[in-house]
Amino acid sequence: MSSERIVAVFGASASRPGDGHYEDGERCGRLLTEAGFGVVTGGYGGLMEAVSKGASAAGGHVLGVTVPSLFPERATGNEFLTEEWRAAHLMERIHELTEVSVASITLHGSIGTLVELAVAWNLAFVGKRAGQDPKPIITVGERWASLVPALAEALETDESLVTVVDTVEEAVGVVEQRCRD
Repeated sequence: MSSERIVAVFGASASRPGDGHYEDGERCGRLLTEAGFGVVTGGYGGLMEAVSKGASAAGGHVLGVTVPSLFPERATGNEFLTEEWRAAHLMERIHELTEVSVASITLHGSIGTLVELAVAWNLAFVGKRAGQDPKPIITVGERWASLVPALAEALETDESLVTVVDTVEEAVGVVEQRCRD
């Protein structure tokens, strides 16, 4: 893989073209590429495909981290990947997504997306306590705008580690601001 900066994008596998969220994903991938970032996703369909498609159309590097043992019906990742890494299990996949990235953006999603967000959030929390500069975590949309503060309060954790925005344009702007060379 190139030495370019990579942003992990988490999102729903159930999203389809025309549902609004898919188009947000495409725009997110394109804007990240135009801002000089590569993208990494879970590599399959839905928003993972949308982000990959947008980044690919803009000429960007698109890494997909797939889990063939968990999804045997999916022989390979989506058609827009530049590169595919195959993880042995789901936790290895999430580890790779968070390890290779300089930041993460969480789009619309369900329980799997929440797990990815929670892992990134926990890594930022632990890193900050160890004196490290945590990687930026940005969530997009109404779902996360209510859930992030509620989780932070219920779990007595640092809500400030997650930046909640309304649009993918705002999310990419936060990444650009926080991940300058």
